[in-house]
Amino acid sequence: MIEFDHVTRKFGRKVAVSGLDLKIPSGELFAFLGPNGAGKTTSIRMLVGLLRPTEGAIRVCGHDTVADSRAAAHVLGYVPDEAFLYDKLSGREFLQFVAEMRGLDDKQSAAAVDRQIDNFGLAAFVDELCETYSHGMSQRLVFASALLHDPAVLVVDEPMVGLDPRSVRMAKDLLRERASTGTTVFMSTHTLSVAEEIADRIGIIDRGRLIFLGTQDQLQKELALQNTSLEQLFLQLTAEGDETPRGSGPPVANHGVTRS
Repeated sequence: MIEFDHVTRKFGRKVAVSGLDLKIPSGELFAFLGPNGAGKTTSIRMLVGLLRPTEGAIRVCGHDTVADSRAAAHVLGYVPDEAFLYDKLSGREFLQFVAEMRGLDDKQSAAAVDRQIDNFGLAAFVDELCETYSHGMSQRLVFASALLHDPAVLVVDEPMVGLDPRSVRMAKDLLRERASTGTTVFMSTHTLSVAEEIADRIGIIDRGRLIFLGTQDQLQKELALQNTSLEQLFLQLTAEGDETPRGSGPPVANHGVTRS
């Protein structure tokens, strides 16, 4: 479970995220949407412990990401928007290194590495140096590394960028499968068709403020636009935000829909 409790993050005078209140339960695949510069990346960096909130608190499975950062990190898996690997390690060595960092013993590590190599179809290149990998190969390896310790919460930032159609299908199926087994999945994406296809709920952030929280059907009703794609709904809602002074923003429509 993920909880943002009135979270604000400032950089000097600039307010990147303002008063974010958000709860995402176990077993939900949540899509976090917004234009460039809306506050998505800042929110994610606070969630995974790379930034501290200026105000408010973030909890992951009940663990405060600042006061209890080690416990919070233990239950988190994170796939960033850019894969960072060690060029002079092979993919297998990288996975083994991550497994050790996650505290898995030798037997657990070997089993987890073999399982993720199989899950992500890495066998053809996993023993080659990471410096030889394409973007898609690197992204698959990072996905595999994020799941080695079977995290209760999976955070993915732009997971489909640079992936071929087969890998995109694999990633979408993986995220839905993880949610169906009780994992909380927090996905930030610009690929609105992916959010439309697999997300249980969506949140739209603009100018640092959450301006919508609910399902696509609820967003259609909110805007009085039936049988409309998520892309069209998103563009209309964020275009309306363009008319609002920066730092304010329309009220949040929080319908509180969760998976049972």
